[in-house]
Amino acid sequence: MGRSDRSADSDDRKISARTRVVGVIGHPVRHSLSPVIHNAGFRSTGVDYAYVAFDVAPGAAAAALDALRVLDLAGLSVTMPHKADVARCVERLVESARRLDSVNTVEVESGGGLRGHSTDGDGLVASLSHSDVDVSRRKISVFGSGGAGRSVVHSLAAHGAAEIHVINRTVSSAQRAAELADGRAVAHSSADGRVVRDAVATSDIVINATSIGMGARVDGELESSDLPFDPALLTSKQTVVDLVYHPIETPLLRAARDRGCRVVDGLGMLVHQAALQQVIWTGERPDVEEMTRAARQAQE
Repeated sequence: MGRSDRSADSDDRKISARTRVVGVIGHPVRHSLSPVIHNAGFRSTGVDYAYVAFDVAPGAAAAALDALRVLDLAGLSVTMPHKADVARCVERLVESARRLDSVNTVEVESGGGLRGHSTDGDGLVASLSHSDVDVSRRKISVFGSGGAGRSVVHSLAAHGAAEIHVINRTVSSAQRAAELADGRAVAHSSADGRVVRDAVATSDIVINATSIGMGARVDGELESSDLPFDPALLTSKQTVVDLVYHPIETPLLRAARDRGCRVVDGLGMLVHQAALQQVIWTGERPDVEEMTRAARQAQE
């Protein structure tokens, strides 16, 4: 059966003693969409891999890596609160993970050593490219400078963004994120209304990398507390991205769509960073459409 004939809705794989196992470590992790997304990706390429979730208590990342070695796992995804701890425990780091001091992917190298990667930011850039949005030579505003925001700023600069405005409640945090862009970013306080208005109104791409809007309802009147900035600043020439994926259409994306903007939801980043992880583990590039469909079905 060719990969184009495989469906994310059915699984004809047989688990055997030869099946390689990959997992995600985090806490909490039982809500994670990663098993659904990754197993759909493995189905699309036909590799003999299975993906599971491991709830690992805070502070136990090193023990989880020891377990990876003992159990001969094929790799790991890493989510909160373990990304920084894993970065300090693996033998080697790729450059992006070193600069971010954050690992979301553990690769088992041929000699048995562990190498840490960070695919989050590149996952967003890949998601934008999949939606025909090119970040090179663009002016971009990024709201939020936590782990997601920092990875996004780093990757945007690496892929040629012309100018990045990092906007955060705490300016010192925004400055640390801006430093990852090698001179292409400036930091602002979200409390400075004039600066925020100018940055949003003149950006080609506006990205929400905060948790604002997570879990919000979008079937009634918009609440300002569910929006990182005033959507009246937007025009139809802009692209608006929200890294929040629950709900898929956040209050910000609904407001941006009403303004005629192109919108990109947070599920795209989640899927594309997972696809990059699978290339690291298996050498095969999975079908992101099947992975996305499986994730959407899981959220219904």
